[in-house]
Parts: sequence; C-alpha cells; structure tokens
Amino acid sequence: MRPVGRFSFQMIDVLVIGGGNAALCAALMAREAGASVLLLEAAPREWRGGNSQHTRNLRCMHEAPQDVLVDAYPEEEFWQDLLKVTGGATDEKLARLAIRASSTCRDWMRRHGVHFQPSLSGTLHLARTNAFFMGGGKALVNAYYRSAEALGVQVRYESPVDAIEVKDGRFVAAWVGSERIEAKACVLAAGGFESNLAWMREAWGQNERGEWPADNFLIRGTRFNQGVLIKAMMDAGADIIGDPSQSHCVAIDARAPLYDGGICTRVDCVSLGVMVNRDALRFYDEGEDFWPKRYAIWGRLVAKQAGQIGYCLIDSKAIGRFMPPVFPGVQAQTLGELAASLGLPTEPFLRTIADFNAACRVGSFDHTVLDDCHTEGLIPAKSHWARPIDTPPFFGYALRPGITFTYLGLKTDEHAAVHFGGVPSANLFVAGEMMAGNVLGQGYTAGVGMSIGTAFGRIAGTQAAAAALQEMAHAAA
Repeated sequence: MRPVGRFSFQMIDVLVIGGGNAALCAALMAREAGASVLLLEAAPREWRGGNSQHTRNLRCMHEAPQDVLVDAYPEEEFWQDLLKVTGGATDEKLARLAIRASSTCRDWMRRHGVHFQPSLSGTLHLARTNAFFMGGGKALVNAYYRSAEALGVQVRYESPVDAIEVKDGRFVAAWVGSERIEAKACVLAAGGFESNLAWMREAWGQNERGEWPADNFLIRGTRFNQGVLIKAMMDAGADIIGDPSQSHCVAIDARAPLYDGGICTRVDCVSLGVMVNRDALRFYDEGEDFWPKRYAIWGRLVAKQAGQIGYCLIDSKAIGRFMPPVFPGVQAQTLGELAASLGLPTEPFLRTIADFNAACRVGSFDHTVLDDCHTEGLIPAKSHWARPIDTPPFFGYALRPGITFTYLGLKTDEHAAVHFGGVPSANLFVAGEMMAGNVLGQGYTAGVGMSIGTAFGRIAGTQAAAAALQEMAHAAA
C-alpha cells in the first residue's frame, strides 16, 4: 500500500510520463486538442529529453524530393528495409502506420520550432531516407519544450514516477514519491529499461563461457531509463510484447562512458575494413549491406564474442569515406605494430589479414553503392567494399556493445492504447520506446526509432485528450 501523501486537488486532463520525443509529441498534441497537460520528467532540466537528446535524424517516407530529402523513398521500400532488419518480427499494420506518418509529420514539427538540414557529410547513404535535425536531438528536444511551455503544458523535472494505479484497465493515478497525481487520461512514454544494469544482466543471463555479457555493456543514452513503469505495468496485468534481450544495440568505442555517450561514440568504418574478435578472427560479413541498415547488428554480434569486445581494422584507403569518430583510433605503420598496440595475438592477426587480402576480388570500388568488390573462398565472406588492408598507416578501434534502448514493452494498437487481456484501455496510452517492440522485434535501421516515437506520440496525445474531454462531457451531462 502507498502511504497517504500530498494530493493534487485540481485534476489534470492528461498526464504524460516521460520527457523525450514521444512524450513531448504526446503533450503537444494533447494540449493542441484543448486538454490541460502535465508532463513528468525523471531527469533534471539539464539532462531532459531522454535518449532523444542524442539523436540526429528521422527516417522519412517520401514519394518525391522534399526540401532536405533527395529523390524518393516510397512506403514499400521503407517497409522492405524494416522487414529485412527485423527478420519479420514486426507488426505490419503498426509499422506501416509509423511509415506513413513519417511522410507528414515534418510540417507539424517545424511549427513547434524544429529545423532540418541536409544529411551531414560522411553519413553514408542517408541523404535520401533521413531528415537531419539542425542542432541534433538536443535542439529538437529544446524546441519542443519551448513550444510546450508556451502552450501552457506544465513541466516538472526530477519527478520520477515509481508507481501507477490502474483499476479495471483504466488509469487512476501516478505516484511520485509520496505524491499522488490523478488525471483523466495518461500517456506512458518513459523509455525502456536499458539503464537498469541488474535487469540487463538478468535479461542476457550467463553465456556458455560462464560470462555475464551485460557486465560489459555500455549505455549510449540516458541513465534515467530504469524500466520502472514497464515493471509496474507488468505487475498491473498489462499485455507485454518483446524479448528482454533484444534492443537497439550498436558496436561503439570501448572508451565510451557508461551512460550518455550518445552518437559520438559510434565508429562507422566497419563496412570499409574488417572486424575481428579478441582471438583476431573475423566473425561476420562486414559488407553485407549499407551501413545504416546493418550498423545496429554489430552490437549484438560483439556481445556474442568472448569478452564482449571486437576490433575494427582499416587502412589509410578508408580515411575520408566515413564520419570521423570523436576518439582517434590506434595508429600504426605496420600490421604487427597494430596487433601489439591493440593487445591482439600477432600471428593469428597477421594470418587473418593475409587470408582476407588474398581473398579480395577488387572490381570497381564505390562505397556509395553495393559495389562488386568482394571476397572469394573466405568464411565469413565480405560481400561488398572488400579491398586488401595493405596501405599504411593502419588504424584499429576496440568496440563494445552499446545499448540504445530495449524492445520489451507494452502491446498496443493503432490508437496507442495499452491492452489488458487483449482489451484496449479507454484512458491509458503508450508511445516511444515503451512500445517500440511492436514494430521492432529485433534489428534496427537508422532513424526509425524517431519515426515510431513521433507517430505514436502524436497518436497517444490525441487519443488521451479525446478520452479526457469525453469524460468531462459525461460528467457535465
């Protein structure tokens, strides 16, 4: 039982729990629909925005060139890209809803102060598919907060919700410490559980080598995503979707901080070189597909390796063809020196590189297309962009799994309603990472998290406002 504490005497129409992109979209839409809105952000003001503060872009469907987007990226191509990375572990109806919404949301975003720019030089293959935020995710978050406050949305920082009251599938109240906050409707948009290291350890378990892989994970985003509301909703009997071990998981610089390293910890040259484990052996096709479609598989691949570490190796021919990482790589004039500097066994390292170089069949190299440079007779193969690593200086980057957000969450529908025993709630809705597992059963493609969060945040806010205003109408009748 909760202790009786300080009560809010004036009931809010819509309570939004969370402070990132999806929560802000919900708050703005609910307020625009005429509802009073209170947004509770667990972080202090300077760390507001959840994982959204670390984002750069939004994947957008478009049938023709649109301002910062070139050519076309039609619905079916977007869907096929998503289908490929998820391996079919996706709800097509909800995925297509998010895809279609991505084609119409940017004018609304601009009205709330978000500015866009063409894709940055060095961001491979995104000029056609992704609209970049001018100033990045932090600028987007700040614009939304300014707009929300101007519209009269109440915002409270350092207000983590630690319990939810639900009765017969309806939201009743939320608890922040000893304070009970009632609302006519509620939107849950408080992120996944990736920052809860104990839960991550439990989700990944112990591997065949006796290791606990999650002990070597780094969290790319906010430290405040502890999964408290996911557990609360599980306890309340909400319908759950997703595998707790699945996530947006990227191979990032091993020197990154435990939390909040963000986008700058990425190392984007994997497709231009080779990846080896701590035994100096390759373990996957580095040139399988374009980097934005495959970069998010590498965190999980590295997590499966001994010690949860991998090493990306390139030579000077790759320099200038990818976004330079913030942390400089280890540099050496010979491959033997590179192996020693990275702490890798020299003989296996040299043998792996020699075998790779001998297997390369170099045709017309072009890192902007799926070219014909490939390996023959090598396992694993490299399908594209395979060129011998033979031109000093050589560079190496130690990489560890970087978790962006987890996919375990709440089952929902096209109205963003939380479900209990298959029945949608009349006044409790969900958006963002707390429901992304409906669309992302596994895998990831660049910018789709923001597409999902924006689409379902806007739907959840609209639906919550309608539920609250309907309750008011019934009370007045």
